[in-house]
Amino acid sequence: MRLADWLLAPGERGNPATRLESRRPGGVAWSTGNQVRPLVHGTVYFGELLKAVRAQQPGDLLLFTDWRGDPDERLDGPGSEIGQVLSAAAERGVIVKGLIWRSHLDRFQFSERENRHLGEEIRAAGGECLLDMRVRPGGSHHQKAVILRHPGRPEQDVAFVGGIDLCHSRRDDTAHQGDPLSQPFSAAYGPRPPWHDVQLAIHGPAVGDVEATFRERWEDPAPLSRSPLGRLRELLHHEDTTADPLPAQMDDPEPCGTHTVQLLRTYPSRIPGYDFAPHGERSIARGYRKVLRRARSLIYLEDQYLWSAKVVRCFAEALVAHPELRLIAVIPAHPDEDGRMTQAMNLVGRISALNLLRRAGGDRVAVYAPENHAGTPVYVHAKVCVIDDVWASVGSDNVNRRSWTHDSELSCAVVDEALDPREPRDPGGLGDGARAYARDLRLELACEHLDRADPSELCDPVKAFRAFAESASALDAWYDGGRRGPRPPGRLRTYRTPRLSPTMTALVTPFYRLLADPDGRPLALRRTDSY
Repeated sequence: MRLADWLLAPGERGNPATRLESRRPGGVAWSTGNQVRPLVHGTVYFGELLKAVRAQQPGDLLLFTDWRGDPDERLDGPGSEIGQVLSAAAERGVIVKGLIWRSHLDRFQFSERENRHLGEEIRAAGGECLLDMRVRPGGSHHQKAVILRHPGRPEQDVAFVGGIDLCHSRRDDTAHQGDPLSQPFSAAYGPRPPWHDVQLAIHGPAVGDVEATFRERWEDPAPLSRSPLGRLRELLHHEDTTADPLPAQMDDPEPCGTHTVQLLRTYPSRIPGYDFAPHGERSIARGYRKVLRRARSLIYLEDQYLWSAKVVRCFAEALVAHPELRLIAVIPAHPDEDGRMTQAMNLVGRISALNLLRRAGGDRVAVYAPENHAGTPVYVHAKVCVIDDVWASVGSDNVNRRSWTHDSELSCAVVDEALDPREPRDPGGLGDGARAYARDLRLELACEHLDRADPSELCDPVKAFRAFAESASALDAWYDGGRRGPRPPGRLRTYRTPRLSPTMTALVTPFYRLLADPDGRPLALRRTDSY
């Protein structure tokens, strides 16, 4: 296998200013010899995070970035509140540094108050947590990562990267009964919204890359906020606005596995630009566009949004170019808000994207929405893509324009050196062969959605595509028949795009096309968001 066929080669990232381009000889922005484990669901991730943080000793380093942080969110039972756990680490001498998006105002259903309170708890305990608003207008810092380093014990070093925030609603498990601490959400998901999500646990040299990404943001000399209102809030709440120096970065951990990891990011183009990305960075978009040209057999996608025709065009082009290529997408059945205008804008964006994919692939495109066994819809917050069981990405980025151009994002593309021992054949026709990591990730997710214990029949992409269709069809028929008899196995329903009334369509479509994205960004801001 030529890794440069699947990953961004030197110069292809489009951002020579980042230290990721200079950390290794030849500017190769990936690392080999890693061990990466997918942690499916918040309970699994939170349990591992809690154990790892509590094991840290004085002088160890804990770095984290987050979109939202609720200090009272429990990683496990009572006494495991995230604010308490991080504060206890700081009190016993762990160097704790955090970057949280400042957030928009709470009255717009964001998390300005919660993020500030988490930072206050950590600072009172001796750590440091900055509220970071160094974003484009209307944008957010969306990266979700925790890095734990251990001087003298590098075998314990780990980086957690993915889509799971340290906040309410995220602590769910495979039964999908929801987090007891839930945030306001669409009524369609009930009082405890079931939540499907994925984080990665990374051991090996790639931990150093994740740490370098944190350090780039931490050491950014720009003010945390350029807004006069933001500056006023800093004064009123006596916020920490200056980042204290970090200890020198230690050597990367030694190789410990067979996984090659490349960090992909999004940073917006802003004036003045970031020191580490003067013109922004679009390596997530570039990575997708490159790897999709190699797709031959199966694209497996789990995504919170999957909207914007411009973004999904590269998926459609792959479907047109390769008649044997199939796409399975697992998405939420409903938007996350109840407002009619918001839902309508989201649906206009999704309808345009799905119509483009279906014109390109016809019945080779299958889109599903999950539910739990009680029939409550499960909100898909995961950001996962597996291509031909070779390349797999998990991160904070969704398939939409915000994630590919406007917000800050962090994702991990993984290619395993090890062939899948169950079927070391070539599903994509390019001589590369199915890889153990990518296939294991796809099969773990598929077995949950299909209620299967044995994944062996799902290795073959065609059989897997058929199994998804048969399972969803059986569940759809059970509902259509009045839910008579036992509920069929499986948790997926065929996604049926809701129809907008002619009045709502006439109202929303011109606004969407002429003024704003379904993500809510003005058209004037998206004109420069090329990738």
